[in-house]
Amino acid sequence: MKPVLYKGQLTKWNDDRGFGFIQPNGNSKEVFIHIKAFKHLNRRPQVGDVICYQLTADKDNKVRACNASLEGMTLKPLPDSSPNNKPRKFTSKPGVATSSLVFNTLLLSVIPGLGSIHFALTTGYPIPLILYPVMSVITFLLYVDDKSRAKQKRWRVSESTLHLYEFMGGWLGGFVAQGKLHHKSSKRSYQFAFWMIVIIHIVFWLLWLFFRKELINLFFAFMKSVR
Repeated sequence: MKPVLYKGQLTKWNDDRGFGFIQPNGNSKEVFIHIKAFKHLNRRPQVGDVICYQLTADKDNKVRACNASLEGMTLKPLPDSSPNNKPRKFTSKPGVATSSLVFNTLLLSVIPGLGSIHFALTTGYPIPLILYPVMSVITFLLYVDDKSRAKQKRWRVSESTLHLYEFMGGWLGGFVAQGKLHHKSSKRSYQFAFWMIVIIHIVFWLLWLFFRKELINLFFAFMKSVR
C-alpha cells in the first residue's frame, strides 16, 4: 500500500532546537515535525515553507510528520513508517555548504581586509589587522556558548552582547558561526541588525580607500585628543 502524502505550511520553526509545526491544508490540527524528518535538504526550513510529508506515530502514540521535504524537492517514500523504525539521520552536503561558506566569508572580507592593510601602511597603526581576527574568534566562541546554553535551556548570551562584539570587529566570526552552527541565522530581527553592522564596516572601508586623506586627518586629530 502506497503511503499517503500530505501537504501543509510550516507555521512555527525553532531552528536552534530543530523542530516546528505544520498547518496541514484543510485547517486540521497542527502536526509536529523534527529536522530529522526532512530528506535531501539543501537549506534549513523556514516559516512559510510548504512541506510535503507523511505521518507516523512515536512511542507515546503521538502523530508527527516523517519523510518530509520542501515542496519542489524529490521525496523518497519510506519502506516502513512504523514507530519501531529508527529515524534516519539528517543529511546534507557538507562539502558544498562548507565551500559556499568559505567563499562568502572571503568575499565579505575583501574590502575590510584591503582597507585594514592600507590603514596599517598609511598610519603605522595595525589595529584593524589585529582587531578583526581576535574579535572574530571571540564572537565565534560566544555563538558556540550561546547555542550550547540554548540546548541546555540555560541563561542565554544576550543579543545586544553578540551585536556589540560584532560591531567591534567580530562580525566575520559571527557570519561563520551562523553558517556552521545554524544559530541566529533565521531570526529576521537579528539578521537585520547583523547586516547593518556589516554594511557599516564595509562602507567605512570604502570611504577610507577613496577618501582616506580626510579620514586620516580626523584619525590623527582623534589620537591627539585622547593622549
